[in-house]
Amino acid sequence: MPELKDRLQSDLSESMKARDEVRSGTIRMVLSAITNEEVSGKEARELTDDDVITVLGREAKKRREAAEAYDDAGRAELADKERAELVVIEGYLPEQMSDDELTAIIEAAVAEVAASGAEGGKAMGAVMKIVQPKVKGRADGGIVAAKVKSALGM
Repeated sequence: MPELKDRLQSDLSESMKARDEVRSGTIRMVLSAITNEEVSGKEARELTDDDVITVLGREAKKRREAAEAYDDAGRAELADKERAELVVIEGYLPEQMSDDELTAIIEAAVAEVAASGAEGGKAMGAVMKIVQPKVKGRADGGIVAAKVKSALGM
């Protein structure tokens, strides 16, 4: 069993004993999402730590978007609940990449793709293909895409 999933399950037990409702509820939702991912598709499979990080990233993104939507709707108490869940989820994600690190990776990828002569949309796809594995789980995909477009002058 992946270490991260084991850690989530042991943290769930601890948070239940401590009667930390936000933490235990959030971890339950994350474990449910992991289980759903494991049984989706034609065959059940066990997720690796990288797969679990992908699920955690997806759950974090949901919380960010929900908090923003609640803020726009004037529902501050629900937005605060989503942000509290986000803090719990972020505790399991790898440390986010700094802006400078991300820019350096993108610039190197752009230089590599420029050497092959790709332009426009093809260049965007080629750069993203190089950058994504290097930043997986450590940078928001939307921010990465925006920086790549900027670097390509799109």
